Amino acid sequence: MWAADQWKEYEVLDTSDGEKLERWGDYRLIRPDPQVIWHTEKSKQWKSVNAHYHRSSKGGGEWEFFSLPREWQIHYRELTFGLKPFSFKHTGLFPEQAVNWDWCADLIRKRRREDPSSPVRVLNLFAYTGGATVSAAAAGAHVTHVDASRGMTQWAKENAALSGLSDAPIRWLVDDCIKFVERELRRGSRYEAIIMDPPSYGRGPKGEIWKMEEQIFRFLELTCSLLSDRPLFVLINSYTTGLQPAVLSYMLHTVLDPAVRGTVQADEVGLPVKESGLILPCGAAGRWTAD
Repeated sequence: MWAADQWKEYEVLDTSDGEKLERWGDYRLIRPDPQVIWHTEKSKQWKSVNAHYHRSSKGGGEWEFFSLPREWQIHYRELTFGLKPFSFKHTGLFPEQAVNWDWCADLIRKRRREDPSSPVRVLNLFAYTGGATVSAAAAGAHVTHVDASRGMTQWAKENAALSGLSDAPIRWLVDDCIKFVERELRRGSRYEAIIMDPPSYGRGPKGEIWKMEEQIFRFLELTCSLLSDRPLFVLINSYTTGLQPAVLSYMLHTVLDPAVRGTVQADEVGLPVKESGLILPCGAAGRWTAD
């Protein structure tokens, strides 16, 4: 498993009974986690929290706040992210993805050292609040950030500003990812790297419906057609139960091996749990790197 174990201001303190106790900077939150199917005795630290998200038996849920600000910040390496609790338990950041941010940033920096005159163009699809975008930009990439939500894209812009990247070469687009990729192909656009973090289910800005299992393979084929003649990497994340690491690996092999020589790796991504010393699984990722 690839563990995001370089955080200083975030940690999973403990897990039990379908919930995880987390520290986000100076604040402690309890949030539901479907992977936590075990029962372990809860220590006193569970009683001293700033907010608790309660899942409803009817679906969804709501926050119970004790002493949590409306917004606060957290840092990872040289990056700064704005956080705020909003619907469906989220805070605006998936900390387990830091292990992928580091992987992408290392490859970008290596390419930039080897060939500083050639830009590394990164396409980030379903880009959410821009964790991968700001990490890639900080490493020296030119990033095209695409998400269907105007609010999430604005949040990502704010994260870029907080990280000192307001003037970085980032193109911000509110668009349906499939339609954007189709237009980019017609325009002849090319990218050295592709990042995609597709939801299990979603709607585009004009009501377009996305279902991961039904559309991801064809979309991966389509998107990888945008790779330049000097490709660097492709990263695909999955939080969909049926798309395990082996499935992601098979897709990347099938789409990319006939066209470009490269190496495929896939694994779960996770977060260390302080109390137990184990790693909490938080989805899967598939990585293709050009040879």
